[in-house]
Amino acid sequence: MEFKRTNGKNKDFIENCILLDMDLDRRVGNEIQRDKYNKYNQLDEIQEAIVVYEDNKPIGGGAIRKYDEEDIELKRVFVHSEYQGHGVGTKLVSLLVEWAAELGYKRIILETGKILSEACAVYKKIGFQVIPNYGPYVDIPESLCMAKDLENK
Repeated sequence: MEFKRTNGKNKDFIENCILLDMDLDRRVGNEIQRDKYNKYNQLDEIQEAIVVYEDNKPIGGGAIRKYDEEDIELKRVFVHSEYQGHGVGTKLVSLLVEWAAELGYKRIILETGKILSEACAVYKKIGFQVIPNYGPYVDIPESLCMAKDLENK
């Protein structure tokens, strides 16, 4: 398995984000009006992304994006369903956290859905803790925001 650093313009990363959106529509589309999140999930500002490959086939990906001078935000994390539950997501998020620390940020933040229990479990396993909803998510009750302090190298 290969974890390749890239950016938001990478075709495999873009394709992974499309699959993420389809998966979210399938899983939560009946309960949550997801279009309100579209403006927060644009790929044009993503300079740091990782695509996961198995035998040269993309099977997952995720990214980090500057939020402010101290915080960087975890974005667009998704592992294809047949590879979920095998530690790929945990490794992917861990590598993105390491990259955020390399860049000198003090904290990594994220927004996820309260009903996405598998994602929440991965984040908690890595050391993320629930925080009050931030920025655009303050008034979205189904959002769950988390953060992890970074150890800069």
